[in-house]
Amino acid sequence: MRPAFAAAASRSTLRADVVAGLTTAAVVIPKAMAYATIAGLPIEVGLYTAFVPMLVYAWLGTSRPLSVSTTTTIAILTGAELSQVVPDANAAGLLAATSMLTILVGAFLLLAWIARLGFVADFISTPVLVGFKAGIGVVIVVDQLPKILGIHFDKGSFLHNAAEVARGVGHLSWPTLMVGAGVIVALAVMERLRPRWPAPLIAIAAAIAGAGLLGWQAFGIEVVGAVPQRLPALTMPALSLALELWPAAAGIALMSFTETIAVGRAFQANDEPVPTANRELLATGVGNVAGAFFGAMPSGGGMSQTAVNRRSGARTQLSCVVTAATAVVTMLVLAPMIGLLPQAALAGVVIFYSIGLVSPADFRDILRIRRTEAVWVIVAFAGVMLLGTLKGILVAIVVSLVALAQQTADPPVRVLVRKRGTDVFRPRSDDHPDDEDIPGLLILRPEGRLFFLNAERVATRIRPLIAQARPRFVVFDLSAVFDLEYSALKAFIDAEARSRRAGVLLALAGLNPEVLEAVRRSPLDEHIGHEHMFFNVEMAVERLQQELATAPLPAQPLEAST
Repeated sequence: MRPAFAAAASRSTLRADVVAGLTTAAVVIPKAMAYATIAGLPIEVGLYTAFVPMLVYAWLGTSRPLSVSTTTTIAILTGAELSQVVPDANAAGLLAATSMLTILVGAFLLLAWIARLGFVADFISTPVLVGFKAGIGVVIVVDQLPKILGIHFDKGSFLHNAAEVARGVGHLSWPTLMVGAGVIVALAVMERLRPRWPAPLIAIAAAIAGAGLLGWQAFGIEVVGAVPQRLPALTMPALSLALELWPAAAGIALMSFTETIAVGRAFQANDEPVPTANRELLATGVGNVAGAFFGAMPSGGGMSQTAVNRRSGARTQLSCVVTAATAVVTMLVLAPMIGLLPQAALAGVVIFYSIGLVSPADFRDILRIRRTEAVWVIVAFAGVMLLGTLKGILVAIVVSLVALAQQTADPPVRVLVRKRGTDVFRPRSDDHPDDEDIPGLLILRPEGRLFFLNAERVATRIRPLIAQARPRFVVFDLSAVFDLEYSALKAFIDAEARSRRAGVLLALAGLNPEVLEAVRRSPLDEHIGHEHMFFNVEMAVERLQQELATAPLPAQPLEAST
């Protein structure tokens, strides 16, 4: 199979991709190492994750600028699960468990590719994702604060960790705090004043230089320690943990794919093909499976590194190959220098970029625009902190799906009136008191899919409207109904029969081809007649007004049960 970048690569793009790949590596490598520490893994795991998955995606992926390694979301999910299955955090056990987890993540992605389940990413709504990422950001900050403060305690739940941090503030190490805070300030200044600079690389290089030249360890500032100076060794998975790890792997796979496809679409240029969801499942699935045997943690497309890749001029996935090659050079040449990196500096990088996950503007906009979905944001945000990352996102998804099911089960039914002096029909509203009813006509517009779950609710809403209006004709505008299931069609048939006995006739307008075909195959076609089925409401009103001119209105009041 030809690599995905081969079709788009040319001599004119080679230089641009090399420059972009090197620039992106300056961001990817420090952040990948930092994310490895979030997951409680050795720092070199971040390097391995920026190597194999990146190469595989360059071969199979469909997004030209997408940069694949790992992300804060994936790292925190991975760390939460590993802390459960390897509570003593021994290095050999962590690496074997990580390999098994990463294989399972890749397997779920590949199964989804085989089943063509690319649409599954749409099950996580934007409000849920906003709340989830904000919760993740807060959890990561609290998790990294001990490294910034130079304090130690046994990690536990979010509330436990927050309480321990508060208690430990009185015993903090000022030199450690100065290093961590200095890195955060440096990143903020460079992002603000020199956004094109590789800020993480500069900050980490300065911290390494400080530790190496000034002997910061003498002041109690902890450093990363020895980093293996070699290519990743073959890592065998802990098969015995498969049954324990698969639920978390399914959640991580979902988040990996969601982030990957969202980032790929966000940075697609107008002259580039749209990332193919199912092909992205294949690329990330193979990348995770392959990476698992070379010491990598679960991977996916990253937002900030992709933004750097695009901004640096990446034209094809060849830039990812260059980034991966730079990771190899780091493993073989620069590993001893990385060992001098202060833990506080690494934590500063993590905290700085994790704070960006919390977007007050998104919270405010969702609350202002749609309060129902603001509940989803809050549930996801609180759920991640109080229940844990995976349970939090699952609860938020369930809440949003239940809310959507409730909306589907109770669709609106609008009463349409005519804007005075025009042929424009719109829902009755207090904002338009001059709109006029059509004597003898009641125009109703149900909206959404009508099926067994909501058929009776819709009928219950319609009956009192007919009884109150006492019309000669009820016109159902079905232009907003995209599907009419049998239960709803049967309710229409029964309603037509009851209405006809009460002297009220039904007319239908705006039927799409599928709904029209369903009506024509039912008794409703004969009872209503083709003469009372119209292309739109305007035509229905014009024709029925002509009939009303020669037909008297019913004299008797209609019962509410009509």
